[in-house]
Amino acid sequence: MKALITLSIALFFTALAQAQNAPAQVKVDAVQKEVVLVNEIKLSVAKQETQVARLYRRSDSRVKKALNFATKYDSGIA
Repeated sequence: MKALITLSIALFFTALAQAQNAPAQVKVDAVQKEVVLVNEIKLSVAKQETQVARLYRRSDSRVKKALNFATKYDSGIA
């Protein structure tokens, strides 16, 4: 019974959609544009500046501890 009701509702909406009047086709005007040819390509190279980054360390900073690491070879264990 449920299948018959579902099928009849689907057929009803399909028939309803087919009965709609389709809107008239609207023609679109084509727009023509001119083509411009470029013979030269200009390249601009940015001037690179080298800058030095400064690292300010405090006496108790973790950065200072990480930069002042010691290996086994340095401490004479190896």
